[in-house]
Amino acid sequence: MASNNIINSSKNNRIPTNTDASAPAEFSAVVDDLLNTLSNKFAGVSSEIFAKMDEMSRRLDNLENTLKNNTSTENESPKK
Repeated sequence: MASNNIINSSKNNRIPTNTDASAPAEFSAVVDDLLNTLSNKFAGVSSEIFAKMDEMSRRLDNLENTLKNNTSTENESPKK
């Protein structure tokens, strides 16, 4: 009797689909949508990383120029 309850409950828990033939098509559509979403997120993160790297490069260039200017003015000024 207990095995009949398990079988009946598993039948009730099954998610109904339109037809069994359309299940692979629905699964494929869901997977395609997931892949597109992941691809868009990856592209967004990649562009953010490249933007931050460009900003770091610009800031490092400015720092390098400032340091060069400071060392050149120290060399020109007379020492005590």
